[in-house]
Amino acid sequence: MKNIFWIILVILGSLQIQAQTSVSSFSNAATSSFVTYQMGFQRPRESFARKEANLKALFEVKNLKWPARYMYIRSFKYDSQLEVWVKNTVTEPYKLLKIYKVCALVGTLGPKRFEGDYQVPEGFYHINEFNPNSAYYLSLGLNYPNASDRVLSDPVKPGGDIYIHGGCATVGCIPIKDDQIDELYVLTASSKSVGLDFIPVHIFPIKYDVKKSYDYLGKLTKDNKQLKDFSDPLEDAYDYFEKYKQIPIVMIKDDGQYVVNNALPKVPKFQPLIRHRPKATTKPIVRNIELETAAVAKWPEFPGGTEAYTTYLKQLGKDMTPSLPDSVTHTYAQVEFIVDKDGAPVNFKIIRGLDKEFNDMLIEKMEQMPKWAPAIYREKPVAKKMVQTVTVGIN
Repeated sequence: MKNIFWIILVILGSLQIQAQTSVSSFSNAATSSFVTYQMGFQRPRESFARKEANLKALFEVKNLKWPARYMYIRSFKYDSQLEVWVKNTVTEPYKLLKIYKVCALVGTLGPKRFEGDYQVPEGFYHINEFNPNSAYYLSLGLNYPNASDRVLSDPVKPGGDIYIHGGCATVGCIPIKDDQIDELYVLTASSKSVGLDFIPVHIFPIKYDVKKSYDYLGKLTKDNKQLKDFSDPLEDAYDYFEKYKQIPIVMIKDDGQYVVNNALPKVPKFQPLIRHRPKATTKPIVRNIELETAAVAKWPEFPGGTEAYTTYLKQLGKDMTPSLPDSVTHTYAQVEFIVDKDGAPVNFKIIRGLDKEFNDMLIEKMEQMPKWAPAIYREKPVAKKMVQTVTVGIN
């Protein structure tokens, strides 16, 4: 239980610090201290000169206060993206500010567990270092190994020195291009200057709303219970933020496993849409017709003629689309019926169709068509058999 209480205290403590800074004045003394220190180095000085004005303009467009009072960073390994989210107050939802392309990647999906495994960590971290003289231009350090990593990783050599940095090369960090780390460095340094000492960085294996990524992770975890048990809480955290646009409280059990407070019920993503198919409510009309003439002087005619009948069939095809089975997007149905000597269409029979629900609904709809002008034989109306193809689900 120690680890659980420890991580709760850390998170609540950070929120309390942020809440205090949001109500108190962001003093010029605080602003000058950290930024002034960074300005003593050439690369941050040049970064501020290049990027600060544009970032201020972006904040104004998005109705955000500069510098950011609250900031959240999340990165997706498989999708090679890094997102920056910002908000003005503790209660309002985060707004997406920037998306950066992670331009190099090593290792596979899954957590980092020992020094030299070339793995990018996965889990819940925060920025704990600003390096203005990085070998990779500029860099922001992450607090790897965190409390979970110290339980689950190699006890002697879990690895370390994990950064978001420039240079577009990596052996286990999160690299973005130099002109992008410029922006991120200015964003985070400016926020730290006004009292934002805790900037969370969550690293996920995938973006869970991208089907290709979701399917790929599913294949990896299908027969790997250990990886699935580790990955599930990460998905919980992602889902929580997607719904509320607030950062979830994450706890750590004594065995090192993450637990997301108030996690949403787990619902599988990208399930096939179940179509609610209408059902026929009437019985087919069947007449006892003694004579069907093979040769007639005049064929039955739909009200309005051939053009009106073509329009009717097109509309029928659209109306029948909801009746298609889930696995079918379009079909050609063939129906036999009789236009009786009074012009009524009756005795419908499916020659080529799908399942019973589809066939019954097609007959029910076709029975609703208006009366025809009947066939003529020896100057008298007679019954005539018709065969019609109906195209369903194709525009």
